[in-house]
Amino acid sequence: MSSTLVSASLLSADILNLEKDLKSAEESYIDWHHVDVMDGHFVPNLTFGPPLVHALKKVSKLPLDVHLMISNPEEVLSQYLEAGADCLTFHVEATKNQKNLLQKIRNHGARSGLSLKPKTSVKEILPYLEDLDLILIMSVEPGFSGQNFLPDSIKKIEELRNLLKKYHLEKKILISVDGGVSDQNAKALTQAGARCLVTGSYFYKAKDRKQSVAALKQYSLEV
Repeated sequence: MSSTLVSASLLSADILNLEKDLKSAEESYIDWHHVDVMDGHFVPNLTFGPPLVHALKKVSKLPLDVHLMISNPEEVLSQYLEAGADCLTFHVEATKNQKNLLQKIRNHGARSGLSLKPKTSVKEILPYLEDLDLILIMSVEPGFSGQNFLPDSIKKIEELRNLLKKYHLEKKILISVDGGVSDQNAKALTQAGARCLVTGSYFYKAKDRKQSVAALKQYSLEV
């Protein structure tokens, strides 16, 4: 059995008390801090940049799971690696230099990841399998936290898991899911093939954050 990872999205944290929320998340037994980077172009929102990642790295006891929702990630990828990203994911739709960027991430010693928007086929990642450590399935349209979960994402994760099995990569490549994740869909997502659950509003708005993480971690996937 593979223990489910929980990556807590700082997009839903209290920005004016970020270090406090960072500590609270770690005391609630999350595994990673998820950092959503948006440029106002690839998605209709603006969020964090390399200086914040650098600052987070100084105080975080856990890996930084950085998700670039930006156009032309090749222009700034190095900045996020140098700032301290432990896992760096960009969108397959955002560039034509996927393979080179994935190799660059790995060469820096970080986990390499590709993300897919809800309408993007899982087949888009086929050319890059040997360079991937993680695939992030968006279960909402990227841009804002607090959106409703898209149920079709479960079938998409199943399809991706079957594809990875075909190439004997289901143990090597981690399937992550981001958007509307909660205790209401964690079991279905895990059974479909997700081994990392990114949670934002569900975690940071919970009355009992430890309990919210435990509710997600109670399901494990056999790989």
